[in-house]
Amino acid sequence: MLKHLSRARLLWLVAIVLVVLFVGYRCTAGGDAAPEYQTTVAEKSNVVARVSTSGSLQAVVTVDVGSQVSGRIQELYADFNSPVKKGERIAKIDPSLFEAQVVSAQANVSAARANVTRLTVAAEDAERQAKRAEEVYAQRLISETERDTAVANARAARASVDQGQSQLAQARAALETAMTNLRYTDIVSPTDGVVISRAVNRGQTVAASLSAPVIFTIAQDLRKMEVHTNVAESDIGRLKPGMRVSFTVDAYPGEPFRGAIRDIRNAAQVVQNVVTYDAVIDVENPDLKLKPGMTATVSIVTDRRRDVLAVPNAALRFRPESAEASAPAQGAGSARRDRAAGQGGPDGGSGRRDREDGEDGPPLVLKRTVYVLVEDEPRPREVTTGLTDGRLTEITGGELKEGESVITGVAGQNPRGQAGQQRGPRIL
Repeated sequence: MLKHLSRARLLWLVAIVLVVLFVGYRCTAGGDAAPEYQTTVAEKSNVVARVSTSGSLQAVVTVDVGSQVSGRIQELYADFNSPVKKGERIAKIDPSLFEAQVVSAQANVSAARANVTRLTVAAEDAERQAKRAEEVYAQRLISETERDTAVANARAARASVDQGQSQLAQARAALETAMTNLRYTDIVSPTDGVVISRAVNRGQTVAASLSAPVIFTIAQDLRKMEVHTNVAESDIGRLKPGMRVSFTVDAYPGEPFRGAIRDIRNAAQVVQNVVTYDAVIDVENPDLKLKPGMTATVSIVTDRRRDVLAVPNAALRFRPESAEASAPAQGAGSARRDRAAGQGGPDGGSGRRDREDGEDGPPLVLKRTVYVLVEDEPRPREVTTGLTDGRLTEITGGELKEGESVITGVAGQNPRGQAGQQRGPRIL
């Protein structure tokens, strides 16, 4: 019995050793196998460069309607989404106190007018007395002092009339103020439009001590709207007024809307440590589908190339292992310098910028290297690149020909082009 058990255990150990040897052999053989390259054909395509951002929809003209007097809201004649006309009454403040102020001001005006009449009569009498005193003094029937007293009384009476007239003017101004405040109890629409917000209810008291409290917000015309976007400073140089724009909103995800850039404002805004600028987009809204406050996902076409030779950006990033291994032989740190030189490119690959006609010639041209598959081996092709849309890059010149198989990666590599680490079985 023990002998049979020992033999079975020995057979199991031999089988395990054979499996381990077989797996090791396969791993070793696989490591020496030629890599399987992923390729794509270099062909002509359309390349469209875009700036993508987000923004919010707003009415072109939005007016906050407030109250210039304090009081209790007596009536509301408009509500959310109510169409209103310019001059139409949309709310009423309780006018009781203001009517009483008008009556009081009218009484003050009447009293001031009567006072002016009284003072005028007194002044006329004082002037007659002064004139008579002059005549009597000429006949030497009264003293000079009496004559001077009569003249002074006449002047004082005239000054009293002027003072009374000033008090009458003040009373009239107070009456005008009281009547104006009474008119302000009728809150009217300053423009044609639609009420998009109501901030008070009937019976609520509003106080206009420091600033006018907002009662309604009126959008002048919702058939014309605008989108305010936050465009990063790295993209703002590519935008110009008049550029066509397309955008979508969450309410209609499958329906694109069109617009055009009206203005790029110079006031900078800092959003999460990123400097942005407001690009204002004019939008037609004839069906009134778009509403103020909606979030718009905006796409702006800044440049376009039709029927040009283009390759995927992955082809510009690809480097065969032989090229990476030979980089140190070109000088210490040369591979790092090549990578640093291409960080400014649209796809982050390596490259260098050269002038075509000397230091003072045309703008810098970005020269890159792609690899094509020839007889199962990667062969370099130096190219010059142009426009990119983030997926494809235009090839403006160089050694690459249409129809060649461009290498974009190696099977089993991660998106950064680094081979995934293969782990063999663990032996415990």
